[in-house]
Amino acid sequence: MPETLEIPLNAVNEWLNKETTSIVEPLKAEAKKTLEDTQGKLEDLSEACDKLLDDAEKEMAKGNRKTYRRAKFLYKLAGTFSDLIEEVTIPEEINAKTLNETSEQIKKTLKTIGQERTKWFRAISPYFIISRRRFDVALKRADDSFRNFTDFLSDEYAKAERAEGVSSKVEKLRQSLSELNNAEKAKEERKQNKELLEKKIAQNQQKMQAIQSKGEVVELAQLNARIEELTETAKHELRHIQKPFLKFQTLVNSPGYSLFPEATNKLDEYLTNPFEALATEKEGFPLLRSILQKIDAALDNKKMKLKSSRLRKAKDQICSILNKAALVSLHKDCSEAFSKKRELSTSGIISASRDERAELQDRLKDLQRQKSLLDARDARFEKENKEARRKVDKQKRGLEKIVSDLSDKNVQIVIN
Repeated sequence: MPETLEIPLNAVNEWLNKETTSIVEPLKAEAKKTLEDTQGKLEDLSEACDKLLDDAEKEMAKGNRKTYRRAKFLYKLAGTFSDLIEEVTIPEEINAKTLNETSEQIKKTLKTIGQERTKWFRAISPYFIISRRRFDVALKRADDSFRNFTDFLSDEYAKAERAEGVSSKVEKLRQSLSELNNAEKAKEERKQNKELLEKKIAQNQQKMQAIQSKGEVVELAQLNARIEELTETAKHELRHIQKPFLKFQTLVNSPGYSLFPEATNKLDEYLTNPFEALATEKEGFPLLRSILQKIDAALDNKKMKLKSSRLRKAKDQICSILNKAALVSLHKDCSEAFSKKRELSTSGIISASRDERAELQDRLKDLQRQKSLLDARDARFEKENKEARRKVDKQKRGLEKIVSDLSDKNVQIVIN
């Protein structure tokens, strides 16, 4: 297995020039020689055009009606041919780019001349036979020489063209590497920003945990849990009179069943928040008692209709509350919990903790939003980074193959 040569990317052009000089320079010399031959044939064709111009001018000077119009056509045509040939530029520097550009220029010129010749020589016939034959011979020689030139370019000069194209491929690879390096730098910057955000998020979460660990905050959280339990208990204890409460709302403004505004508001509160309604009652819950007495009377007077099972349960619960102190213990627990919460909620520590927690939550939400945006950008740019890496690898492999083929050595390009 041949030894692998490692060549830095910046040294590829110079190294390959040394390796291929013995091949490329003779090809350039041959290309120049072939092109000069075509140039010479174009000059011969130009001289043939000059002969057509002279013959046409002489014939026009005779004023012969039969030939004057044809001579005029020939004079104009020969002048056009001369102008086209004159526009062909032969390059001083020989390389694939200049040779191909010149080839295209000559090809276009000869094609135009051939088309115009076919079109107008018929109109000039049968006059100027010798001049036209001389022109046709020169045109064929120019076509043949140009064909030899293009055959040489496409076949023998291909290796030189590949060697000359290495510099542009090296430059493209450099550009791709620059794009990849920029992408990697941007990726590292996004990584650092993400790590900074994650650190800030962790710090904010620790601060929130510290706030939640404060004695007053813990006590308030425990008290809220206790209030939830008492709320469920109040709902359960008043479950059989919820329907009577609801139906009685329609009788509040009826004669004999009206309530004071305070009791009316309390009725609504027992339906929406039985814990707070009971907790804010005075000792012996007088407002609830007044409401239940009115409801009891309405049930006895059949002002409210309930199913027999519901009616019995409602009457039993009303009796227990009015006569057996069924809610005394619950009322005491609710009042104490409500008062304690109000006391804690209005304390300076809880107020400050609440404000600080709200500020931390807003900050944490903003930090998490920024992190989500970075994550989304990472996903998008990661795909572009992979494409950039694949592009560099593909160009590097392609360049290594060309350099290896041209030098007949196993070359590996080292990217600095």
